[in-house]
Amino acid sequence: MPLPDAIALSDGERRITYAELRAGVDALAERLRTQGTRVLATLMDNAMAWVVADRAAEQAGVVHVPLPVFFTPQQLAHALRVAGVDSLLTVHALAQHWPQAEAFDWDVVGTPLRCLRLPADGLPMPAGTAKLTFTSGTTGTPKGVCLNAQAMQRVTRGLVQALEPMDIRRHLCALPLAVLLENIAGVMAPLARGAECIVPPLAELGLTGSSGFEPARFHAAVERFQPHSLILLPQMLRAWTGWLMQQGLRAPASLRLVAVGGAAVGAPLVLAARQVGIPAHEGYGLSEGASVQTLNLPGADRPGSAGKALPHARLRVAAHGEIEIAGSLFSGYLGEAVSTGEWWPTGDLGEIDADGFVHVRGRIKHVLITAFGRNVSPEWVETALRSGTALAQAVVFGDGEPALSAVVWPLAAGMTDVQIQAGIDAANQTLPDYAQVRHWVRAQAAFSADTGLATANGRPQRSAILDLHAQALGFVSATAAAL
Repeated sequence: MPLPDAIALSDGERRITYAELRAGVDALAERLRTQGTRVLATLMDNAMAWVVADRAAEQAGVVHVPLPVFFTPQQLAHALRVAGVDSLLTVHALAQHWPQAEAFDWDVVGTPLRCLRLPADGLPMPAGTAKLTFTSGTTGTPKGVCLNAQAMQRVTRGLVQALEPMDIRRHLCALPLAVLLENIAGVMAPLARGAECIVPPLAELGLTGSSGFEPARFHAAVERFQPHSLILLPQMLRAWTGWLMQQGLRAPASLRLVAVGGAAVGAPLVLAARQVGIPAHEGYGLSEGASVQTLNLPGADRPGSAGKALPHARLRVAAHGEIEIAGSLFSGYLGEAVSTGEWWPTGDLGEIDADGFVHVRGRIKHVLITAFGRNVSPEWVETALRSGTALAQAVVFGDGEPALSAVVWPLAAGMTDVQIQAGIDAANQTLPDYAQVRHWVRAQAAFSADTGLATANGRPQRSAILDLHAQALGFVSATAAAL
């Protein structure tokens, strides 16, 4: 059990102890009960108050719907409506978007917030739902994943057990708390162990919107807070590693674990990060499994893999190559009668090697079949392309074509075609001939939610990218190479 006087949360300006955290949770939980809240949505930047709201919802038996501030107005409206949110807890500036709502001013551990009462008539959710997390998916329309408290606690306990030898006492939250991975692995697990969670506003870490990232500012924050652990997305790790190399610097020696997930990382990036002092370890998980399922760890580490199953998780590979998971499954999708059963098909292709390390090869629905009948996972090729020093983003096409093509976005705006080609040539050397990229074009814009070429959580919108670049790629039409 955490000591009452130990520091539970800090944000760079203030700190609260575990006793103060408990008092704040008790007070907010009572308010939620008194108000008759059934479904609480939070819409705010990373803050101590967010953590208190999350724990208070659990204590009060209220469904918590964490909403990222980078969601578009349309995504927010959709999520609030279909989830049947009757209470929205947010900051005063954002509350102005709902001028007709009945509003109450609440103080949550010293942070002034506004609770809005909204009309609630949402879709049905499975019994026992404690948290409803929205993923933007490949279409950009949020899809609700319903999680019960037992599944999230299993993941929490599994992480505490797996990370115990590392004695992590300070975790810096570098992803939005509304992202399930940070919520569970970055908050629930450290607090269960009695560690300190550092939750400054994301702008202080150099993060803006869904994909803006300033590595210099991020590095300064990590130097300031001296955390033991971080969770990063691959593009954040790539940018920070490259910046450290350019500056001739190293990551702070306080770091013991930098977990990387959300997309394939690749061995070259992991090893490059370690050369500049970032203890990067790739993992794998999905919302339907209550976040993380596997993780490389010191003593059980294989760069290029997603690591071994964590104590709470079981994984297997079906005959057709699809990864299936068990052990901490979700309860179902919002508004859909889905029976999860014991095993859940992830939609990811992969394999488990003789030593138990999981290798994720890409999404089944994205598999390309070339004109020569070879099956190719584009994510496999894209990871190879991004592993070098030339490309920040790449999307591969070629279904029904004799060779693969790519739409690429360079790491630096001034990069020449010769430099890009050299990067692609280097990646091709690591791939068999049928998976090599023979033709490429520069993207007309970066792949982001702002340009419409990626979802809010950074997944490329493949059909939109193809539509925009079909002529440059030499395809007769977008549908000729559609996935």
